[in-house]
Amino acid sequence: MIEVGALRALRSVAALGTLARAADELGFTSSAVSQQIKRLERQIGTPVLAPAGRGVVLTPAGQAVVDSSLEVFQALERCTEAAQSVAEGAPRGVLRVAAFSTAIRGLLAPVHPRLLKRHPDLRLRITEQDPGQALHSVDAGTADLALLHDADGLPVPLSPALSRHLVHTDLGDVVMAETHPLAGAGSPLEGADLAGHAWVTSPPGTVCHQWFRRLFAGSPEEPDVRHLVDDFSTQLSLVASGEVLALIPRLARPPLSDGLVARPLRRPPTREVHAAWRRSAEASPAIKAVLAELQAA
Repeated sequence: MIEVGALRALRSVAALGTLARAADELGFTSSAVSQQIKRLERQIGTPVLAPAGRGVVLTPAGQAVVDSSLEVFQALERCTEAAQSVAEGAPRGVLRVAAFSTAIRGLLAPVHPRLLKRHPDLRLRITEQDPGQALHSVDAGTADLALLHDADGLPVPLSPALSRHLVHTDLGDVVMAETHPLAGAGSPLEGADLAGHAWVTSPPGTVCHQWFRRLFAGSPEEPDVRHLVDDFSTQLSLVASGEVLALIPRLARPPLSDGLVARPLRRPPTREVHAAWRRSAEASPAIKAVLAELQAA
């Protein structure tokens, strides 16, 4: 009979392309993953992987196994959920959550104490992962719930085996020293208000840099970007000098020190944060409990 662990190893190798990456994700050594794959090949009587440069690819038989394995994991998960439902639906055990860093700080960390108080038999195991990696972890079964943000206004595509739910809409504000001329503005800032001022912003390729470029999309002049810094706490330390402004998402913004203020924008940049989980886990009391706390917050 095919072992579930070997199936999970093959799915991870198929998604990540190398035994080493699959081993890191599964928490095993590369040798252990290789042994699982070899055992699987002995069980089904044919190779499932073939070398491809420094990585590996699925053989046609391997692809057939991966395609069929989803039903196996869904059935196993339904067994688990049925057992939990019999236990009066009480959230219990360990729920593995993969989320990007600012969702951990701005969404999960604030609800975590209340969640543990209401459900003492439930534990969260939180891992920081970018949306794409978090989505793969849920799909592969190495995480139970993922928090994802959209990419430049486009939701992260989901496989048919996953469900999603909107849990938060994040906005961007302009942060400045309280001595800055814009700090006393009595209404939300317009794009025209921002022209002619110096900035610190996140590097190109980040969502926040895309937000920043969009603020000046209709401006005839390039914005005066003095600094490119990825860490928001470091951005705020530069803003405190009074030289520059910063555009920072509310989820990502550390507490403002004395002398700093955040001003809203008339048309703020936004991003949606969704929770995603396997459809086979729809009945999970633990997932329902976490979603309820996030929605309440």
